[in-house]
Amino acid sequence: MKTLVTGGTVVSSTGRSQADVLIDGETIAAVLPTGSTILGFDVAANVDTVIDATGKYVIPGGIDAHTHMEMPFGGTQASDTFETGTTAAAWGGTTTIVDFVVQYPGQDPLEQYQLWHEKADGNCAVDYGFHQILSDVQDSTLTAMDALLKEGVTSFKLFTAYKGVFLSDDGQILKAMQRAADNGAMIMGHAENGSVIDVLVQQAVARGDTDPIYHGLTRPWQAEEEATHRLIMLADLTGAPLYIVHVSAKQAADQIAAARARGQNVFGETCPQYLYLSLEEQLGAPGFEGAKWVCSTPLRSRAEGHQNHMWHSLRTNHLQVVSTDHCPFCMKDQKEMGIGDFSKIPNGIGGVEHRLDLLYQGVVTGEITLERWVELCCVTPARMFGLYGRKGVIAPGADGDVVVYDPNGHTSIGVGKTHHMNMDYSAYEGFEVDGHVDTVISRGEVIVDGGQFRGRAGHGEYLRRGLTQYLV
Repeated sequence: MKTLVTGGTVVSSTGRSQADVLIDGETIAAVLPTGSTILGFDVAANVDTVIDATGKYVIPGGIDAHTHMEMPFGGTQASDTFETGTTAAAWGGTTTIVDFVVQYPGQDPLEQYQLWHEKADGNCAVDYGFHQILSDVQDSTLTAMDALLKEGVTSFKLFTAYKGVFLSDDGQILKAMQRAADNGAMIMGHAENGSVIDVLVQQAVARGDTDPIYHGLTRPWQAEEEATHRLIMLADLTGAPLYIVHVSAKQAADQIAAARARGQNVFGETCPQYLYLSLEEQLGAPGFEGAKWVCSTPLRSRAEGHQNHMWHSLRTNHLQVVSTDHCPFCMKDQKEMGIGDFSKIPNGIGGVEHRLDLLYQGVVTGEITLERWVELCCVTPARMFGLYGRKGVIAPGADGDVVVYDPNGHTSIGVGKTHHMNMDYSAYEGFEVDGHVDTVISRGEVIVDGGQFRGRAGHGEYLRRGLTQYLV
């Protein structure tokens, strides 16, 4: 099967050009000047499918490097399955996800890795890889890290919060970082001071302050900055590369910037919710409505300038990636578990479908350039997590993951509009985006086109990732 994407503007992290993209089977065969012939043959006349991208952008398939499909948490589990979640991802132009294998205390990381394969195998509409969460670092855990590396799991997430669930103490984090410094793995960090947060939560509930806004008020920016600094210092001590997930506080972003200025291999991601949503407007919505936006790290105060600082950090490369931390829960029967006690609201926001669109709106408003959009959503996630060359680039030999994006199109986000996630609400209800995902190709197969989903569960393949390709 040969497909030609013709007439569009191919956009990379370094520029743009008028070019045709020829996909042969599952891989890109050539990137040609528009309307080219090869050895006298008219390319367009000798392919099976021609996609007209005139007036549109042609970009690599999006990579969401932070998702939680079917994640068990707080007495329930994330509402998207691997099938529904990856189908929604495809609708939004994301052709690769990297999901988190969950290990709770006492569980064997290798057994959990196999369990996640059972969840995902044959169910994914797009390609997928895995990170591994480590909750209690023992000698057996360090051995498992080496074994998982051979399976293509090259990044390991540690938490400084959620005591009894995920939290690792500093000594455990140190041991994992030492092993990562030795074997080349990337350490990922959820950076919040869990001990401080636990006390603040207990105090708020005892006072009767139980509305959703107190989820944010009991997880202050100081707790995020302190834990970010602590992880950076441990990474500096051990020499391990460090990637801080879901940065929401400007002070935490500045800690990452300072470490990078010293030459440390420290990186960070933020998420669309920290660019657009706020503690005052969303978490502080009347009644229990704010529960829709309970996530950790929490939404921050717009008055304090956190959202503007996240955009600034993306422009300056103080933060390198935008992921979604897609961990959806429905209001009915899930978020409602926390009525009368915000600490029982499942933590998570769904957004895997909307990342490319929401970041493109930042291009429209002048927050980032077109090239930076592609870099944040496609190129750097591939480099950061050992996929570049196969993913994140439109070049001969790369997988045929291509998105045709119409800058003159329009996307209305909301339930009943462009909402395909398995949720009964949208965190971005009513958002209007000046652009539209028109066509999505995954490994040479058109999976979204003309407002129709043409993909299938089982198309997605497991990706054995290499070591990070982003170290300084």
